[in-house]
Amino acid sequence: MTQASDSKGGLALSDVSDRLESLGALEAARGAIAWTVEQFGADYAVASSFQDAVLIDLVVKVDPRAEIVFLDTAFHFGETLAFVERVRKLWALNLTTTHPAIGREEAPCGSPGCCQLRKVAPLNAALAGKSAWVTGLKRVDTPEREGAPIIGWDPQRDMVKVNPIATWTEDDVEEYLSAGDLPRHPLSYVGYVSIGCAPTTQPVTEGHHPREGRWPGSDKTECGLHV
Repeated sequence: MTQASDSKGGLALSDVSDRLESLGALEAARGAIAWTVEQFGADYAVASSFQDAVLIDLVVKVDPRAEIVFLDTAFHFGETLAFVERVRKLWALNLTTTHPAIGREEAPCGSPGCCQLRKVAPLNAALAGKSAWVTGLKRVDTPEREGAPIIGWDPQRDMVKVNPIATWTEDDVEEYLSAGDLPRHPLSYVGYVSIGCAPTTQPVTEGHHPREGRWPGSDKTECGLHV
């Protein structure tokens, strides 16, 4: 990370991130989003999996016209697509939905290179020309995410990466959903905790890590968006 890439508005990104780390989970998230809007205006986008509406609710309370990006892989659950539409209408979202440049028969879900072609490449195209992106990444998600800063530099995309809920636990997410009476993904009621594409996602039983339901039977934990 260069000094140039690690600074914005005269402040080192690491300094801003460290300052947010000293706050509680909710205050840090709100502070990270407010900082992003102040620094970048409309020159950023929010990537959401629509597993829940937490990140979206946090963002639109600060910036109602924020661009929300949903990566339609062509293999999502029907329930996910319905939830996307429900949330879009409830918040009157400025929603961008990406689609892969390949058909369902090419690199089908679960095959090598699928995530790169159906998620990573479309996201990169959606972020082209932006200065920052906002994610729903949490440190508790996977071992690869344990050291993620709240605000940092994304060398892959040469832009600032903001992870407002990086410090949140699953209990924090549940508390926010309940306190705000936010809509929930239909599959969350039947054991789906970490929700991705239909062929590679299954429910998990109580006491198991949420990500155990993703890519079952393999050692894969990341789709490539964050590594």
